[in-house]
Amino acid sequence: MRDRVAACEAGLARLNAFRIVVAYDGTDFAGWQSQADGSRARTVQRTLEAALAQLEDGRRIRVDGAGRTDAGVHAVGQVASFALDREIAPADLARALNGLLPDDARVLSADHAASGFHARRSARSKLYRYVLDTGGVQLPTRRRYAGHAPWTLDAVAVAGVAAVVAGRHDFAALASSGSSVKTTTRTITRSEARFDGATLVYEVEADGFLRKMVRSIVGGLIAAGRGASTVDSLRTALEGGDRRAWPAPAEARGLTLVRVEY
Repeated sequence: MRDRVAACEAGLARLNAFRIVVAYDGTDFAGWQSQADGSRARTVQRTLEAALAQLEDGRRIRVDGAGRTDAGVHAVGQVASFALDREIAPADLARALNGLLPDDARVLSADHAASGFHARRSARSKLYRYVLDTGGVQLPTRRRYAGHAPWTLDAVAVAGVAAVVAGRHDFAALASSGSSVKTTTRTITRSEARFDGATLVYEVEADGFLRKMVRSIVGGLIAAGRGASTVDSLRTALEGGDRRAWPAPAEARGLTLVRVEY
């Protein structure tokens, strides 16, 4: 009898645990994560929690995201997990949240989460895309969703840096200050740079990313592409863990979290 009760309780927990896929325009958000210092900054996490509180009679619902995107970074495949007190069908939950969220954030799908699922800790890999317009002038209609480098970039050098960062490395040279991680070693399984006319599209997938790591990689692509650094010098900086020898991160607006795999 006790085992049956425990099984029922576990089933109820799964019924009330959810995973959602979220898309947002990061331009007017101060990143994903709410600040622990009591800041009232507008974040995606805080915005979702405020919407969920309206469904839970004002009770705060903790929302965990797969990727802690920085201010200005976008998402079309962010995954978030949380548990509710009430029972609600996933489709009804998505519809209710989209009726409460601002125009720059939307729930694309909602599903029940398996017992123990956590959006960040359960993730196996994440895919990011960076879009960079190059050349003297950027179209104003591109300014929210693409970075800009006012140079013509050498495609061979750009591809060379993309190849250098692929694989398993200690990425201390690309780590930004303020990170608190146990290790700076990550495995990049995909690092592809291609040009669509004058626009560079860079896609990178890994088992995890350090703070501003993707933007730092793009900073390296730009530096090598315009001749300010060489592929060999960046390889040396990466292997030596020398942050001072690696170029500054690219701006946030060109970066999008595309997909999370579990």
